[in-house]
Amino acid sequence: METKREEEIEDMAPSPPTMGSMQIAGSNGFGHSIDFMSQAYVRNRYSEIDIDEDCLAMNKDRPLPIFLKFEDVEYKVRNSKVSSANPVKAVVSKVASQFSSDQDNHKKILKGITGSVCPGEILALMGPSGSGKTTLLKIIGGRLSENVKGTITYDDIAYNAFIKRRIGFVTQDDVLLPQLTVEETLVFAAFLRLPGNMSRQQKYARVEMIIKELGIEREYREGKEKEPALAMKFSSIPSLLLLDEPTSGLDSTSANRLLQILQGLAKKATLCTMGKARESMEYFSCLRFIPEIAMNPAEFLLDLATGQVNDISVPEDLSAPQGVLDSEKAVIKYLHLKYKTQLEPKVKEENHQSKKVPEHLQMAIQVKRDWTLSWWEQFIILYKRTFRERCRDYFDKLRLVQALGVAVLLGLLWWKSSTGTEAQLRDQVGLMFYICIFWTSSSIFGAVYVFPFEKIYLVKERKADMYRLSVYYVCSTLSDMLAHVFYPTFFMVIVYFMAGFKRTVPCFFFTLLVMLLIVITSQGVGELFGAASLSIKRAGMFASLILMLFLLTGGYYVQHIPKFMQWMKYLSFMFYGFRLLLKVQYDGDELYECESIGGCRPLQSSPSFDMVNLKGGLQEVWVLLAMALGYRVIAYFCLRRRINLCHL
Repeated sequence: METKREEEIEDMAPSPPTMGSMQIAGSNGFGHSIDFMSQAYVRNRYSEIDIDEDCLAMNKDRPLPIFLKFEDVEYKVRNSKVSSANPVKAVVSKVASQFSSDQDNHKKILKGITGSVCPGEILALMGPSGSGKTTLLKIIGGRLSENVKGTITYDDIAYNAFIKRRIGFVTQDDVLLPQLTVEETLVFAAFLRLPGNMSRQQKYARVEMIIKELGIEREYREGKEKEPALAMKFSSIPSLLLLDEPTSGLDSTSANRLLQILQGLAKKATLCTMGKARESMEYFSCLRFIPEIAMNPAEFLLDLATGQVNDISVPEDLSAPQGVLDSEKAVIKYLHLKYKTQLEPKVKEENHQSKKVPEHLQMAIQVKRDWTLSWWEQFIILYKRTFRERCRDYFDKLRLVQALGVAVLLGLLWWKSSTGTEAQLRDQVGLMFYICIFWTSSSIFGAVYVFPFEKIYLVKERKADMYRLSVYYVCSTLSDMLAHVFYPTFFMVIVYFMAGFKRTVPCFFFTLLVMLLIVITSQGVGELFGAASLSIKRAGMFASLILMLFLLTGGYYVQHIPKFMQWMKYLSFMFYGFRLLLKVQYDGDELYECESIGGCRPLQSSPSFDMVNLKGGLQEVWVLLAMALGYRVIAYFCLRRRINLCHL
């Protein structure tokens, strides 16, 4: 949910007169066109934009032109006036809010915004911080729909899932994967977005062109950077491109170059020409708001939007109240009143009387835009990106040293252990359970943070429909599984023979496979709680609680669980994994305690195996396989639901 303070497009660098047109649609209701020029007081006359059948001819190499119209757009957020310092006051305020009117509980961020954008035009939203520019962009881009009123059409069609894929959106705090270079990021984006009928050479050529035009450093790595984020959108030209603060953080030269690229992009996007009566300066002059000194039109309009009229003459009928704040409010109120009475009726009439969008374009904009690549093609590309992004974590020296150090330490502590006595058997069984604990916790905490950490990247790319969510999930699971298999294998090769377990080839490989099955199931549990919460703090808390529950019911610490609590152990994969390890490693008919007074006894008679039938078969394998698959299926649907609810 958007709050009233927004960070938006504020710093528009001066640019040449040929930069096209810029429209204003700020919180004060301006919805008319001005010339984006460096000289003041220039008046030009352009004919109205005609929607010509010829200029809308379908071209498979061009995006469909979109005629955007928005009228009387309103948006409100719920007030949060409850004070947390005084709990009594907080409760009273909350109860009182239940009986108050809807108007009292909400604050309007947007109030009746009206405007339009034609193909080939560059529209810029100008206004002070908190005026709702980012909110309007999100509403137009379909990323904000709750508590929104008004009419928004794209080629006279309301927003739908088909239009979604034709809109590009770059947020003000857009982020890129910091593990990849800019060139790698653009290459993967191009291969995912561009049509499958384009050759590899053509896609690489597109990336080269974008890098040269934007002047981006190829090997630059950074989580937040505006130009690479824009370059990702340029890799496949959308029909409607929304940019939030595109020039923020750029110097004047870079900002000017960026706007020139946008101008060229707008011309390539459609065959229609641009141009409309540029009457903003004339409009404000008619209202008697005239700059007293040479002033850039953009700065002049921003001053009026905030009510600051220094070095600007004002109408005589505008009263001059006492105080700066009162004066600013009076200016804004005066402009708003004039807009509502003089300009808004003309803008709405113009929108309604404009030539109707051709029927074939309305039909084309609603045609389902299929994925450019098949599921398998997306999988190959995304798997390469995922592996390259995470390979540094997979082959981290610290992880290798940790696995080696723990394996050697355990091997020395249990050096050539045996099962000759009850005490020795209990020690070896304890080692088995500790190995389960170590790799279960390592796998769960290694997987539980994956989705929370990548949440912002995943939401951004899913909103842009870069790939199928199922492709991402499978790539993430299989890629991480490499590390979850490599380190336990390396660990078991060391500790197995040092600790004196059964030295037979079948027993070693069966023990290793069971251990890997436990690890893979643990990975699924971690993914489930990470996907269900998408919060680093909550995911860690849930993982700790579940891990403790699974360990306590695993069959080592407590074997005789009360009947009313026994259901918990059947939910624990540790219970099945530990039992399976014992069945693989020990034979119930094997004798031990042969030097005791009572003579030899079979291992099955040991108290350590009271709850385990060593000859009971390996049905736990199927239970663990079902759990490993079931956890992942649930995790996928949890991730899909959570991602759909997230907003950028």
